Amino acid sequence: MWSLPPSRALSCAPLLLLFSFQFLVTYAWRFQEEEEWNDQKQIAVYLPPTLEFAVYTFNKQSKDWYAYKLVPVLASWKEQGYDKMTFSMNLQLGRTVCGKFEDDIDNCPFQESPEPNNTCTCFFTIGIEPWRTRFDLWNKTCSGGHS
Repeated sequence: MWSLPPSRALSCAPLLLLFSFQFLVTYAWRFQEEEEWNDQKQIAVYLPPTLEFAVYTFNKQSKDWYAYKLVPVLASWKEQGYDKMTFSMNLQLGRTVCGKFEDDIDNCPFQESPEPNNTCTCFFTIGIEPWRTRFDLWNKTCSGGHS
């Protein structure tokens, strides 16, 4: 049976610890990288219908006769620590020339007047269960416009 002399075995111990630590760091880094990739994939798939739900809900709850549609997405992110997949987003919505109950709001032009009430900025937090096609509005805070 082969064995190292005790003095050699002790000098190898720090080297073994270093290699095992290197392995753990590499594994943790790869796991985090994979998790971030999964988040990006979920955002790419589930954020567009969530944005659509946010605008639909805004129009449904608005007292304005005119429909609003998305101008730009100011910021969006996937929340962590919830039972459901959850997105928060800051959106700028613009007032269109169409009524909010018309069929083709997506192709409706924006109102072009100098009136400052034609746009509003809203913050939404929406929980989703994509396997059930279920969206839950948890927070909506808007400023400006006819919100």
